Amino acid sequence: MHSTIDVTDTDREQRRERVFDRLDDAEVGETVALIADRDVHPTLSQYAIARDAALDRSYEQTGPEWEVRVTKRPPEEADDPYAFDVRNLPPARRHAVLTDTFDLLEPGESFVLVNDHDPEPLYHELSSTHGDVVGWSYEQESAGEWRVEISKTGEPAAGADDGATATFDVREIPKPDRHPTIHHRFANLDAGDALDVIAPHEPNPLRREFRQQYGDGFQWEVRERDPGEVRVRITKTDADGDRSEPDDANADENADADTEDLTVVQELDVRDRPPAQRHEAIFDAYADLDAGEAFVLVNDHDPKPLYHQFEAEAGPEFRWEYRARDPGEFRVLVGLADAADPQSSPPEDVEAPF
Repeated sequence: MHSTIDVTDTDREQRRERVFDRLDDAEVGETVALIADRDVHPTLSQYAIARDAALDRSYEQTGPEWEVRVTKRPPEEADDPYAFDVRNLPPARRHAVLTDTFDLLEPGESFVLVNDHDPEPLYHELSSTHGDVVGWSYEQESAGEWRVEISKTGEPAAGADDGATATFDVREIPKPDRHPTIHHRFANLDAGDALDVIAPHEPNPLRREFRQQYGDGFQWEVRERDPGEVRVRITKTDADGDRSEPDDANADENADADTEDLTVVQELDVRDRPPAQRHEAIFDAYADLDAGEAFVLVNDHDPKPLYHQFEAEAGPEFRWEYRARDPGEFRVLVGLADAADPQSSPPEDVEAPF
């Protein structure tokens, strides 16, 4: 025999509260059937972490209606620390789930994050929000499986919940990773959500990038302006907006030149990679091309800054052609033409980040 709890049509907080309350009441050996309209793996993992609990799970039905039977085991069988595997979660859900999970930790508690790539952007987000109480220790770094123990080393400083989904203090992020980290997080926001950026001064180069890439799809508000520190809120709107063309017309000139004869040898989707690894993967893919070959780069924002770097370093054989510019999905043909093909005129330099 087992009891049933239906958490269909509940939001994240309601679902967690109802599941936690029911499992708190369950006896060791008791089974509870959870009915939901999405996978409750994150909620059950959060329960195991917050309650130091051992749970057995059996999936009876998977989507669009989910049924999971959960049996409570003796607490001494709980994993310490719990390994929270998020590799099957959509990327857009991971940050929200993991920041929630960190909030549930008491000082001194931890869990092991299992991810399919280096989750370094999460570290920047947690550190920007909670300060120096974020413990971060890599346990494994391998293809398809990264393990990081994340701990709360103390009580975070009290701060007002002012509505930002994420906060990034760019002074704590390596300069090459600043813009990619912020674009990556913005791409995973829902309409109406916002992120805050803290910088030494207003990050106008970032604002220009957002105008070029998202058109009317965002709002920009300076919330605080003090000597040496500016806080900007960037809110994602539901307007697709007409993205302005890149400032550099030469990028599009080059896009139209001499790409018809290129053979596409692969599609390189870097959206699930951390910002620090994207550039490396893209340049490696270009280095592997033979003359007359190309690959299609798929990114969650306009990779136009790469165009300038390629133009400066790759020579006249470099080719670049936009194939799609959609919210969360930009497709660019990146190719290596024959040396005899004409070169388009070089573009102007872009302004350095921040």
